Amino acid sequence: MKFSNTKGALKAACLSACVLPGLLSVSLAAREKPNVIIILCDDLGYQDIASFGAPVIRTPRIDQMAAEGMKFTSFYGQTICGPARAALMTGCYPIKIAKVKNPNIELDVHPAIASDEVLIPEILKDQGYATAAFGKWDLAGHSQKKYFPELMPNLQGFDYFFGTPTSNDSHVPILRNDKLIQKRAAMSSLTKSYTDDAIDFINKNYKQPFFVYLAHSMPHTKLGASKGFKGKSAQGLYGDVIEELDHHTGRLLDRLKELGIDDDTYVVFTSDNGPWWVKKEHSGSALPLRSAKTTTWEGGLRVPTIIRAPGRVKAGVVSDIVASHMDLLPTFTTISGGEIPTDRVIDGRDISKLLHEGEDESLSDRPLFYYQHTHLQAVRKGRWKLVMPRSVDDGVVPASWARMVKKSDVINIDTPMLIDLDADIAETTDLASEYPELVETLVKEIEWAQKRIGDREQVGSEARKGYVRDM
Repeated sequence: MKFSNTKGALKAACLSACVLPGLLSVSLAAREKPNVIIILCDDLGYQDIASFGAPVIRTPRIDQMAAEGMKFTSFYGQTICGPARAALMTGCYPIKIAKVKNPNIELDVHPAIASDEVLIPEILKDQGYATAAFGKWDLAGHSQKKYFPELMPNLQGFDYFFGTPTSNDSHVPILRNDKLIQKRAAMSSLTKSYTDDAIDFINKNYKQPFFVYLAHSMPHTKLGASKGFKGKSAQGLYGDVIEELDHHTGRLLDRLKELGIDDDTYVVFTSDNGPWWVKKEHSGSALPLRSAKTTTWEGGLRVPTIIRAPGRVKAGVVSDIVASHMDLLPTFTTISGGEIPTDRVIDGRDISKLLHEGEDESLSDRPLFYYQHTHLQAVRKGRWKLVMPRSVDDGVVPASWARMVKKSDVINIDTPMLIDLDADIAETTDLASEYPELVETLVKEIEWAQKRIGDREQVGSEARKGYVRDM
């Protein structure tokens, strides 16, 4: 398989309306390729789903997904929106992917991902999949006005796009492909409209394999819930928003059954990062994890995740195997019969055996590295997490980001801190003095990552062209 770096040549085809059933001759082999749907929420906390411990928010349809599929209790995103999406789409740690250099964009915070990176939709498209993205993109620059058109979904492997360039901090313009169709969409309309359009795409393309990336704007603020949900939950507007997300997730699952493709479709439900604590009553909860979005404590990037595919994914399994968004690219590449790029190092691992059999011992001891933007701050291997020394005053945590979390979570760490996450999920007790050899082993993992992946001023050997250091 050869990936072209010249995506502009396909623009006319990419910007056309989605393909109608019967328009293409679809082979039997293509139809046997399973569909893939990734539902990505924005700032959804670990404890915002009932099956993950939400005390009052009602999420019966997502809970049903968990019962019918696999629930992951140690699944990781990144600390904030843009890097999480970059990791998901490329299968790589965001620090090392190629980014477009532009002084007007916070490249290391919300990356403008370079066009020569290989994304999930490009791989699946090569396997005959119809591909579509809905909702928030955030990989062409973190601005609703100053973004790179050439880095929008239609030129990054998606046949069709209905959504918005980035976050809903102030207003949401809606594009259909490259055409602006709404300047300021109502926040209360977003969850339904994204889902409506995704279902419409599925209706038109279900006779061939398809990939749907449904990236909701909610529950990132500004919050909005439609009339049927506003004021109905026991947790104010935030709860209303989550319960509406649950309802529309259920609508999508129902449509798969109605079309007779439920057994042929993998559905992933996940979040990009932890809850935005600073938003108070408009924020979710990461309990029993420590802290929230923007930090490398568990509450910053461990996210509620479910993967469901009846008859394919082992049902009713609760897995504590460490996995992440980076695993989705190699996993669905393998499942689709595609080829993982060999001209770069992909950090994610194929977890299809885990999904299909319920266990995979080869995944139990791999390291996961925790980055806050470009700063490598911790590593997890199995039950153990080592947090590396850092100072509040050394510029690693800019004051603007430090204000996003509780003061008790912005602390100096003078020596490596060792945490047993199985016994201490809230990360309160340092066991480094009891296990010096384990600390030494995990420090070596950190040193390996610094050399290969990178760390602040240190450019990793695997970093692609376009890497931009902290400014």
